[in-house]
Amino acid sequence: MLSPRVLFPVAAGFAFLGLALFIVSGRSFAFDRSIVLFFREAGDPTSPIGPAWLQEAVRDMTAFGSFVGLGLMTITASLSLWICRHRPLAIGLAVSVLAATLASTVLKILIGRDRPDIVEHAALTFTASFPSGHAFLSAVTLLSIAGFVGLASRREDIARLCVWLAWVMIVLIGLSRIYLGVHWPTDVIGGWCLGIAWSSLSIAILGRSMARAEGIEPPPAGQAA
Repeated sequence: MLSPRVLFPVAAGFAFLGLALFIVSGRSFAFDRSIVLFFREAGDPTSPIGPAWLQEAVRDMTAFGSFVGLGLMTITASLSLWICRHRPLAIGLAVSVLAATLASTVLKILIGRDRPDIVEHAALTFTASFPSGHAFLSAVTLLSIAGFVGLASRREDIARLCVWLAWVMIVLIGLSRIYLGVHWPTDVIGGWCLGIAWSSLSIAILGRSMARAEGIEPPPAGQAA
């Protein structure tokens, strides 16, 4: 019987495919509109709820999921692995994130979903809406870093800590995109689902093969890195 560590990424992958097919067919979700409006002042869709400092804090959080923010995290983690003589893992991490970045761009072009038009955007946007690049790439980057660092450390407690910290940031980054009115909730959910599936596959195949290449014997499939 497959373990939850296998079933969860598989379910996430199918969930993304289902959402993508639903959106490509031109259908919409009623709760998308309700949740976007929930984060706006009643009767004033131009103003996000909360004080000015909260709005600024959310913009700061969403910046962590930008190309610059995630790029710096990837470079830092890859260089750290490289300096610690885990060079195959460093290369594998960089390849995983770069490939995901390319996939995000291609998917946005192919699906071409419009951004929310019921509120004023509180951040600049340049691409299509589905899947959320911030949600997808933050999940791929942070979960891949957690997984690759866990393989390099060969310590379950370090791997677990990295995963928990990664998820805190992933959730906050995704919610920030909805709060700022630049993504529908299903854009973020779709990005999370694809990011979970992508990072899990990357760690299971690329990460483990790279670990073996440098003489590290990873734990059996289904167990924590």
